[in-house]
Amino acid sequence: MWGWNQTSLEDFILQGLFDDSFFSLCLFLLIMLVFLTAVSGNSLTILLICADPRLHTPMYFLLSQLSLMDLMHVSTTIPKMATNYLSGKKSISFVGCATQHFMYLSLGGAACVLLALMSYDRYVAICHPLRYTVLMSRSVVVMMAVMSWLSASVNSLILTSVLMSFPFCGSRIIHHFYCELPAVLKLVCGDITLYETAVYICSIVFLLLPIILVSTSYGLILHSVMQMRSAGSKRNAFATCSSHLIVVSFYYGASMFSYMRPKSQRTPLQDKVGSLFYSIITPALNPLIYTLRNKDVAKALKRVLRRDIVA
Repeated sequence: MWGWNQTSLEDFILQGLFDDSFFSLCLFLLIMLVFLTAVSGNSLTILLICADPRLHTPMYFLLSQLSLMDLMHVSTTIPKMATNYLSGKKSISFVGCATQHFMYLSLGGAACVLLALMSYDRYVAICHPLRYTVLMSRSVVVMMAVMSWLSASVNSLILTSVLMSFPFCGSRIIHHFYCELPAVLKLVCGDITLYETAVYICSIVFLLLPIILVSTSYGLILHSVMQMRSAGSKRNAFATCSSHLIVVSFYYGASMFSYMRPKSQRTPLQDKVGSLFYSIITPALNPLIYTLRNKDVAKALKRVLRRDIVA
């Protein structure tokens, strides 16, 4: 299983999303518009957080890491899809497929862990405000970010190495627009029962456990908010958490749809739609949600623009 023979190293064919119809052209242009929105929005969020000292807080540091993950995520899949469509080619090399698989799986897993840790940050800020600077010190926040990146990368490296070591046979056509795990797994010749079990366990670790942490954090936050006497404090607490909850719902919902459905209920079209949602639509929505619903980020943008105009 571990040997990469000449047959295994042959190119794969990405079926993609588009054909030669006018509708496909419109869909391609729409996806590229969303892609540009995701790239510009996440890049702007990172630049604002780095440039404005008032945003150098644990919450915004974690947000900058999420934006970096989203930026890398869309850059891993969409450019190759666009290149294949514009060039008329559909091939992707064995190494390119393995790299793409490792990157998207690493970034997706890291985002799942980070979103859970961001909910813990909100819990500490609202339920233990006097201990916030201690519980969310700089070293703790950096450790959170490192843990997100490292755990997801190790998981992805193992899953990718094992997957790409299987023998592939048949047409080598991947019914997807990038090398997503379920689509590549369908091309494997041999017994993959143990591997599928491992993938399911990893899905529980990187999806269900973070969801439990998020639910617990916001359950405690809700209990604390209901005990507040000030209506203004309640509004501020809900406003602070609502953006994160929206992002969490989008990301975990799409990921669970893609990875935790029974195999009998999966179709290539459903896999493509689910992947399209969390690989490009969610990264495009995240900066918009955080920016439009966050007064600190909006003020930081005004300060940066005012500074540039004066300069």
